[in-house]
Amino acid sequence: MRIVFLSPDEPFYLPEFYRYVIEHLSPDHDIRVIMVPPVYKNTTKFDLVMRYARTFGLKEAAVLSWRVLRFKAMDLLFGGNGRSFYSMKAVFKRYGIPYLYEVDVNSKRNLDRLRAWGTDLVISISCPQIFKKELIGLPPKGCLNLHGSILPDYRGVMPSFWVLANNEREAGSTLFFVNEKIDAGDVLVQRRFPVLADDTLESFIRRSKRIGAEMVVEGVEKIARNDFETYSLDMSRGNYYGWPEREDVKRFLVNGRRFR
Repeated sequence: MRIVFLSPDEPFYLPEFYRYVIEHLSPDHDIRVIMVPPVYKNTTKFDLVMRYARTFGLKEAAVLSWRVLRFKAMDLLFGGNGRSFYSMKAVFKRYGIPYLYEVDVNSKRNLDRLRAWGTDLVISISCPQIFKKELIGLPPKGCLNLHGSILPDYRGVMPSFWVLANNEREAGSTLFFVNEKIDAGDVLVQRRFPVLADDTLESFIRRSKRIGAEMVVEGVEKIARNDFETYSLDMSRGNYYGWPEREDVKRFLVNGRRFR
């Protein structure tokens, strides 16, 4: 299959995610990646940092900014050094995966590009843009999205944070076919896993992304074999979470959780 991944250019978790996926998918697949800005439409990087600071505090915002700069410096100095990668670009260069940047995944330019490539399957990994009808209907095998929760619970943003803030004992991830509703399509693969007592937000996201990578490989190969079943979500159940408030962060910390 010709598979196109859509992701933000994120240095913390996605390089390892893509390394695993590329190494474990069948080499018969033609993989390409379109990277998008790591911010929502009409939002600048400065806006994102300020919003993060208002919610998580100036210290955490400063740490986040420092880590981004550090990863960029490490990427310039070392790139893909052995099996350590400091950017998604380093992973794609190492494995010979074509990639490019696009501001709007729903743009005519991007849709024409996907058609010209003969795209069979589109997979969204942390893409911060809502897919519109024309994009959803373009690839004959559909559009998949990986969401870090047991849908229909924890729809929306930052599910990893909310799972820890709510002191859950079980978490999970869902790989589903995208429709025009948010986090509501038919489920292809869903896995559950325990929340560990010593999980930080960092360790929890890393483990979730690794499990998610395994799920993507499983789901893609099922589609390639045309040997899969899906099931619909009961949207009368579950819950939706938006961006957290300072009170939610305090509850996260009171539960004994830490960011790193």
